[in-house]
Amino acid sequence: MRNAAVTPEGDQIRWVGLPGQEPSRVYVHGLGATSPAYFTEAAVHPLLADRRSLLIDLLGHGISDRPTGFDYTLESHADALAAALTCAGVTGAELIAHSMGGSVAIVLAARHPQLVSRLVLVDANLDPIPPRPASAGSSGTAAYSEQEFLAGGWEEIRDRAGSHWWSTMRLAGREALHRSAVHLTRGTVPTMRELLLDLKIPRTYLLPEADGLLPGTGALTEAGVAVVPIPDCGHNIMLDNPEGFARATAAALADRDQQ
Repeated sequence: MRNAAVTPEGDQIRWVGLPGQEPSRVYVHGLGATSPAYFTEAAVHPLLADRRSLLIDLLGHGISDRPTGFDYTLESHADALAAALTCAGVTGAELIAHSMGGSVAIVLAARHPQLVSRLVLVDANLDPIPPRPASAGSSGTAAYSEQEFLAGGWEEIRDRAGSHWWSTMRLAGREALHRSAVHLTRGTVPTMRELLLDLKIPRTYLLPEADGLLPGTGALTEAGVAVVPIPDCGHNIMLDNPEGFARATAAALADRDQQ
């Protein structure tokens, strides 16, 4: 485990580091998750194990600190992640990022381009979504006010999320979980999709094949984003089909001519 202070108050982001060649690969989890739990199998897969890898937990999640004074916007998450990567001596990293982590990775690449050489987005959020009461995930969490969430709404989210997701979600600070969800549903200006379209680095978007066509696929592919459906999986592609995920990710990262 490694760590870096990423706020003026000294709050720490932590990660599990695996040795290997440069450029580094950085794995970034989604809302209420933790990178070591979601990405270790992929990071040590024979197709991906040759690089120095950082399985990093965003501020407020997993083994990282959970400050209650942090706002947890996507921009703030990206800047904190940038501070951690800079402290770790990372430049030109290959980012593999799931769900909310993909949104953060897009913002990171836009705000700190020297840190990112290519993106593999794993069913990432590209657009704002409306809060939906009585659902799980970011839309259900964002339907509460922060006061409502802290006073007991988190228990309802726990019950909707199920024991598998809650096993990592419970590690997140409750303020961090709620604020991250709220800002994820609001998105960024420009949107994450617009930022992604404007990036000049190689970009790949992995999604479950069962979900059908990704909205806006035409514009994404025209802008050079490879959109790759993965069979036999749901939203957690790397957990549901680890072999398919590793093959698709390795192919995306091996394609040095991709634009």
